[in-house]
Amino acid sequence: MKKFDRAMQILLAGFCINLCMGILYAWSVFKKALVVDLGWSNADASLPYTVAIITFSLSLLVAGILQDRMGPRRVLILGTMMVGLGMIVSSFATSPAMLIVTFGIMTGCGIGFGYACLSPSAMKWFHPSKKGLVNGLIAAGFGLAAVYLAPLTSFLIKDFGINNSFMILGIAIIVIAVPLAFTINNPPADYTPEVPAGYDAKNKSGNAADLNWRSMLKTPQFYSLWVMYAFASASGLMIIGNITSIAATQANITDAAYLVVILAIFNSGGRVAAGILSDKIGGIKTLMIAFIMQAINMVMFATFKSDFTLIIGAAVAGVGYGTLLAVFPSIIADFYGLKNYGANYGVLYTAWGVSGFIGPVVAAFAVDTTGTYTLAYTVCSVMLAVAVVLSFLTKKVDSEALAKKMANA
Repeated sequence: MKKFDRAMQILLAGFCINLCMGILYAWSVFKKALVVDLGWSNADASLPYTVAIITFSLSLLVAGILQDRMGPRRVLILGTMMVGLGMIVSSFATSPAMLIVTFGIMTGCGIGFGYACLSPSAMKWFHPSKKGLVNGLIAAGFGLAAVYLAPLTSFLIKDFGINNSFMILGIAIIVIAVPLAFTINNPPADYTPEVPAGYDAKNKSGNAADLNWRSMLKTPQFYSLWVMYAFASASGLMIIGNITSIAATQANITDAAYLVVILAIFNSGGRVAAGILSDKIGGIKTLMIAFIMQAINMVMFATFKSDFTLIIGAAVAGVGYGTLLAVFPSIIADFYGLKNYGANYGVLYTAWGVSGFIGPVVAAFAVDTTGTYTLAYTVCSVMLAVAVVLSFLTKKVDSEALAKKMANA
């Protein structure tokens, strides 16, 4: 079998594993059941999701370092096992504190360990000029999960209850994702990716000196990227985690699982489209477009009070948020190289963890104190405005010059 075929196998397996681990993006359905069926407050029902995002972020940093050193397979197997077992144990949770431990910490950590291994492995099997496309496709699996998980979870909760739903989904993840994890590995040391047709060999845009995370932290671009990632992700996660509640509050729509599906479809499509676009015009320019689009949408979101307008709002939010998950990994590889990508992206990904605190918590505070999400939209609009400004100011790192400077220091 040709090695190029092996590259496609890695890409497909990574996509399918993310389809299983994307349970995080169906939390809006779980949250609604916790509030409506079990009588939890919006804040209590949001906490497991918030903790899962923070744990996801921190564990991805640890897993990124581990997979750089020992390869992706063992780390990925551990991660997929933890996701499934965390869901199964969550079926026995009877309080917010218990669900924070089982879903927030255990499942969140497993997702981080799994997610950290897929993009770096896949990118090493493909030509550097395809970084955006590869990241977009891998990330699309994670976002696309909600397309089937939202209606499936709604069906399971309705027929079997929320506790049994956790159990069924956890078993399914172990049966499907763990075997796929055994197929993921890095290419051999002498492997050379296939050069795309029409690629200009003189084009150096796909090359970057390999810098470690300590060197990365010495560049001002990293801090700009971190703030942009945190602020833009907070806005996207605020909508993702609350879209069904927003529909109920603003439009009196009591069954809005279809909005989760709409959001997930455009989230995933945005990842692929943004990945392709970033390969053509560059990651920073692609982010700038996404930030402007997100900001306009957030300013208008309080006026969305019908099925049609909420569908448009969810679609735009999905595309904007999906862009982040496809483009930021490509930028890290483009700015700082692939050798230490796992650790480097893990450090940047802490911004996503912080955003998981900002977005859902601001939303819960706004609706619990004012009865609407208007305050949350305002805060997110300001953060996105800051991200737009930073995207104008951020330029590509000259990693080769920086590496030479540090070698001579």
